[in-house]
Amino acid sequence: MTDEPFVWSPERYGEHARFVSDLGMSVVDLLAPRPGERILDLGCGDGALTLHIVAAGSTVVGVDSSPDMVAAARARGLDARVESGTALPYAAAFDAVFSNAALHWMLDLERVIVEVHRSLVAGGRFVGEFGAHGNVATIVEALHTALDRRGISVASPWRFPHPAEFEALLRASGFDVGAVSSFPRPAALPGDVGAWLETLAGPYLVAVPRRERAFFVAEVVDALRPDLCDDAGGWSADYVRLRFSATKPTAPD
Repeated sequence: MTDEPFVWSPERYGEHARFVSDLGMSVVDLLAPRPGERILDLGCGDGALTLHIVAAGSTVVGVDSSPDMVAAARARGLDARVESGTALPYAAAFDAVFSNAALHWMLDLERVIVEVHRSLVAGGRFVGEFGAHGNVATIVEALHTALDRRGISVASPWRFPHPAEFEALLRASGFDVGAVSSFPRPAALPGDVGAWLETLAGPYLVAVPRRERAFFVAEVVDALRPDLCDDAGGWSADYVRLRFSATKPTAPD
């Protein structure tokens, strides 16, 4: 084990994981942002998807726990701030909260949902998509198998809930739930799965000593080749997504 922290790289993300924000466009459509609305983008990353919400005429604040990603979002001209989903400094400040491919990084989902609820005005909506139960299961299994060979134990950095579990969390925090569903969405990768690992599975990789890391990645890539690489050499990741919409109730008359 090492004490090296995982640090997001906007450059690496843009090169190897841009498909994540590209696939999020359908979630923006579900949000249906309107001119003049105040919207919080929770887990905005480098802001590539946030720009599309701004283009709809909404006033958008992007928040992310990564200072490097926030700096990249600010470089796009966005109002982006380093904040945690478990401690949002807002009360009845937004007409909507949007989140794409970020909530599965927030292990204390219970607290995050409470914070989102408090941040919304009455009648405000919470719309998003993130990893569901079974997301990248093949990749996770290969990672843990390779770590086990080295006697290294790593807790998952992700929380991938069943739809029923997430719906229950929304209702427990006072939301009216419009829809919660999960679906498989294998995602074609721009390169091999090794680049995906180095970009998005950093919390696993930093547990391996630096001198062994390239061999570790190569071992995991080889283990995944039969399942995730097609005959033409194209790689995919075994994504399963959870998409949802919920509303903070209006106050009774």
